[in-house]
Amino acid sequence: MTLDWAKGRGRLTAGGRALEWAAFGAAPRPDVPTIVLLHEGLGCLDLWRDFPARLSAATGLPVLAYSRAGYGRSDPADLPRPLDYMTREAVDVLPDVLNALGADRVILLGHSDGATIAAEYAGRVEDFRVRGLILMAPHFFTEDMGLASIAEARTAFETTDLKARMARYHDDPEATFRGWSDAWLAPGFRRWSVGEVIDYWRIPALVIQGRQDQYGTLAQVREIETRSYAPVDTVIVEDCAHAPHLEQPQAVLDAAAEFCARLTRIEAAEVDCA
Repeated sequence: MTLDWAKGRGRLTAGGRALEWAAFGAAPRPDVPTIVLLHEGLGCLDLWRDFPARLSAATGLPVLAYSRAGYGRSDPADLPRPLDYMTREAVDVLPDVLNALGADRVILLGHSDGATIAAEYAGRVEDFRVRGLILMAPHFFTEDMGLASIAEARTAFETTDLKARMARYHDDPEATFRGWSDAWLAPGFRRWSVGEVIDYWRIPALVIQGRQDQYGTLAQVREIETRSYAPVDTVIVEDCAHAPHLEQPQAVLDAAAEFCARLTRIEAAEVDCA
């Protein structure tokens, strides 16, 4: 069943779970893409804050945000998460979300885990609706500094008010945090790597990374630049850590707006030439 954009918020079924969603901007239409947001490992729909509305205003495009299972007000997820949980989200869940959206054209915009899910979808699923990728702080392999930062976050969860603060946004903050941290800090996860999906991209990508990102180095960006056969634009944001859209939102909005406008112009020119 296609979601009712006019309602603004609701629940859709994907991967056998009910997931909360919210719509921003005008309803999807065939001649422009809809941007679909995929949140980070501890994020959810509401933790995007005002970014979806500002993104829609900056690009002039419809924007859909949703919370994956185990996050926000969506249904719980099965725990412990498998070490390939991002691959499963891409292959088993995201297709249902896009089908419920019902848009003819889509740009996937992901942050952190969400960026990896978007990247995996583009490399593993043949879906001609997806016309471009915007990836903020993506992960394709583990790095010692990133794992150390996750271990620090686990300590903060156990010793500070982080759990109480997360409870404002997640129905079960304990499960949300443990589902993420336990997977990343599992011994087997040190060998995790999905860089091969980049080899199969056939759509343009915009990659945005904070210079001071505590969860990943510029090696993640270089992995994309050296492996992608499709065009890649890279924006390294100064004075910025892991959340460019919150720490330096204007830089992200400007880059996203330019990328989306160029993509739309290219597609319009291709139609005119056909």
